[in-house]
Amino acid sequence: MKKILIVEDEKILGEMYRDKFVQEGFGITLAPSAEDALEILKTEKPDLILLDILLPKTNGISFLGKIKKDPNLSSIPVVAFSNYDSPETKKEAFALGVKDYLIKTDYTPQEIIKKIKSYLPERSEG
Repeated sequence: MKKILIVEDEKILGEMYRDKFVQEGFGITLAPSAEDALEILKTEKPDLILLDILLPKTNGISFLGKIKKDPNLSSIPVVAFSNYDSPETKKEAFALGVKDYLIKTDYTPQEIIKKIKSYLPERSEG
């Protein structure tokens, strides 16, 4: 089962995405902040991180900077998803290695799941 860490501070939105991904057969961990996500990453290694950019205290860009510096975490694919459509922020996110920067309002949850599946590394069953 593929595991995804969803970093989303809006509880209702986070739970809605969690439920949609669980229905698709994913294992989901929800983190309401970048700080919580970093704690979770000490013990869990998800296959992908779905990262909101606008977060309380530490924003998604700072979070990306932190995981980029950690050799144990830097290989985890990250997809940013946000309602914050700033070219500057997008540029920073891509410079820090995000696979994609999705604007939440441009996609249905189903479309986001489809995109996420395309970024998940294939694991050989064996």
